Amino acid sequence: MAAGRMRSTRRLRSWIVEQVSSGKYPGLVWDDEAKTMFRIPWKHAGKQDFRKDEDAAIFKAWAEFKGKLTDGGQDNPAAWKTRLRCALNKSPEFKEVMDRAQLDISEPYKVYRLVPISEQGVVVPEKKSREKASRRSKRRRSDSDSDAASDDKQIKREEATSQLYVEESPVQTEEPTQCPTFIQTDSVDEIRLDVRIEESVTAPVGAQDSFSVAVYYLGQQVLKRQIQGTDVRIMYLPSSPIPPTPLVLKARFPRIPLPEPPSTLPAGPELQALFTLLPFMEKGVVLTSTPQGVYGKRFCQGRVFWTGPHTTMPDLHKMERNTEPVLLFNKEIFKQQLDYFRTNGGEPPQCGFTLCFGEELSDSEDPFQKLIIVQITLPWEEQQVQNAQSIFESITILQSLASQSPLGEITLNLVTVPSPTN
Repeated sequence: MAAGRMRSTRRLRSWIVEQVSSGKYPGLVWDDEAKTMFRIPWKHAGKQDFRKDEDAAIFKAWAEFKGKLTDGGQDNPAAWKTRLRCALNKSPEFKEVMDRAQLDISEPYKVYRLVPISEQGVVVPEKKSREKASRRSKRRRSDSDSDAASDDKQIKREEATSQLYVEESPVQTEEPTQCPTFIQTDSVDEIRLDVRIEESVTAPVGAQDSFSVAVYYLGQQVLKRQIQGTDVRIMYLPSSPIPPTPLVLKARFPRIPLPEPPSTLPAGPELQALFTLLPFMEKGVVLTSTPQGVYGKRFCQGRVFWTGPHTTMPDLHKMERNTEPVLLFNKEIFKQQLDYFRTNGGEPPQCGFTLCFGEELSDSEDPFQKLIIVQITLPWEEQQVQNAQSIFESITILQSLASQSPLGEITLNLVTVPSPTN
């Protein structure tokens, strides 16, 4: 058993090294000159700018290599990612280097190290132990009669065991790394699982109200801020230095000033147009989060267009000046989409919307070709999608295990694990 597993991980190692060296996959590169560590793209499928053909390419390639692109997995980036993540985390030949990861940037990635064979000693003792157990078993069988031989056949029909750890936590920034594992012999009558569900505390009041704001000039990110609260104003302040944290005025809500164009932007007529447009954004746009959704209200002279996941008309969506606030993100629709996703999987619901300052923007256009783009994502909603995705993946694995049992059923032992108290 141990030897077979080692061959499998060796195949994973050689496959990974080959893919990193090929340069075929965006973001999959060596992290050091010695080629002992590599970066792997780690963008969440629920992100607004997620590109399946690029961000999930390496995960899909592994699923295809393993022959797992079945009818149910043809278009499921989350399942592809889980499969490769579990393979990496279970293999003794890879070790995640957490302090080198970058998960809060526009193109997030993790870093894994190729573990030398000299540091992989954990498999050898296990192999020796099983060899000793096998020798003892053979000695016992040599002294037994025909009835004992029959018992041996029964022993071989072992019960496969697995531990599935499902963690639901409202404050979690990365997918759970625990991967279900199980031991399976040639003949399995029953699969018995210990399912450990950790109790989680309900999110405190106000935790659902937050904004992650990213500002792009001509496709280049120039600012990113996270705001905790129900309101935020995005505006331009002439000749004002950008503070390290959002401005908060007394008895008023936070403001995010649009920065001056950086010197890294290419010179040309588009840059001049950007300088001309910024003063018209002086009074900006106010975003307000309510139980119904996120509303936007325009105060600036410059035009503001927006796109989002809950629009019902294909036309341009313009935010008129000094009128009633516009519903940019519908929380009720999001909850319905989340419930469906939690049960059926598929494409995860989007968790944000896009504002375009000074120019028209339609759903079919590339926002990164515009002068000023502000992308708003909602962290709490993103977390709910990640939790739902983890649950759906766990259910999918349970169904897969059940299909491997001749009886077509599994036994679940539910064990509640209380959350640790501080």
